[in-house]
Amino acid sequence: MEVARIPQNEKERLDVLKNYNILDSLPEEEYDAITKIASIICNTSIALVSIIDENRQWFKSAHGIEGVTETPREVAFCSHAILDPNELFIINDASKDKRFFDNPLTVNAPNVIFYAGAPLNSSEGVPLGTLCVIDNKPKILTDNQKDSLKLLPKQVVVLLELRKKNNELSTSNSEVKKLNEQLNNFAYRLTHDLKSPINGVSFLLDVLKEDHISLFKNTGAEEYIGLISDRVVYIDTLINEILNYSKVTSENIVFEHFNLKLFLDSIIANIDFENKIRLDTSHLNVDLFSSKIGLLQVFQNLISNSRKFFDEEKSIITVSFKEDLESYYFIYEDNGPGIEEKYFKKVFEMFETLGSTDDNNTGIGLATVQSRVKRLGGNVGLKHRENNKKGVCFYFNILKKKKN
Repeated sequence: MEVARIPQNEKERLDVLKNYNILDSLPEEEYDAITKIASIICNTSIALVSIIDENRQWFKSAHGIEGVTETPREVAFCSHAILDPNELFIINDASKDKRFFDNPLTVNAPNVIFYAGAPLNSSEGVPLGTLCVIDNKPKILTDNQKDSLKLLPKQVVVLLELRKKNNELSTSNSEVKKLNEQLNNFAYRLTHDLKSPINGVSFLLDVLKEDHISLFKNTGAEEYIGLISDRVVYIDTLINEILNYSKVTSENIVFEHFNLKLFLDSIIANIDFENKIRLDTSHLNVDLFSSKIGLLQVFQNLISNSRKFFDEEKSIITVSFKEDLESYYFIYEDNGPGIEEKYFKKVFEMFETLGSTDDNNTGIGLATVQSRVKRLGGNVGLKHRENNKKGVCFYFNILKKKKN
């Protein structure tokens, strides 16, 4: 028996093979279909997708042979075939070939007498193995059979390349997810650590204003204390909103049953202490099964924005709702000053305030809305109200939880 020599580019070949992460993977119908077609075209009892590893040949697909997934490399016909990656390697009668007549695969099962292998070359042209057809009796392929056997390995390589791309994408997604988690954890820790000193400054300012303000009268310092107090409120608001934003991607989504009307009524009751918001929820007496905390963040931010920027006697809010088998759909409108169309996408960016004159506007609220909606599998956008009515019109959807 003649053992095939090791290719000169063996190290490169094994490195390329490793990138496909194909060895010892489970059987797949796509590969099995190709070996079956090869067997039919060449009229052989066996067809294999054979990968040459460092010390073995491993079968990604084995048509016509059961219970065998690999053989030692030194007995593999395919080890010879990969030495010329541009040609078919054909043995018409192994029993009469000095290289193979005493090969264990020829002498014993599966009794390889006829062999034809077409190299599986990577996108870099590196041979990984073969698509081969085998029979236990001598055989000669026709020109058409040879041409077909040359074409089929390209389909195998397409599957291998797709597998590699999917693996790379999966790795990239995992890395991005890990980085996002680290950033969110960092933001949470940082803002959480800032809360204590800010609370301390706020407490000292309250003491000054309540117990010692008379010391600063007619000195101009009273005005500065007020300005400092306003800045502390802004920083505290900013910290709270960053904390809320960081929680969007770090929290697990919990689904629960709740009534939309009661849910919105509760939000208004907790936000509108001055009775300056009007929201008719009588048509929203529907039960949802979704993330209550997720929708709470969405509507709290939208309603807070309406309350913050309204320029009428009352902020009149309208919420429309519908659903289908896949999603819940919401439209949120108010009668405030509205947003120019050129800012329809920009408003969802972090720290974007669009030149607001409100000193406590952090520009995080709508970014949180978008992040939360996407976390729930939906999308959010902004459009003009019908009939050119004054105000904003946000529309968004969230996916329903699929039943098991």
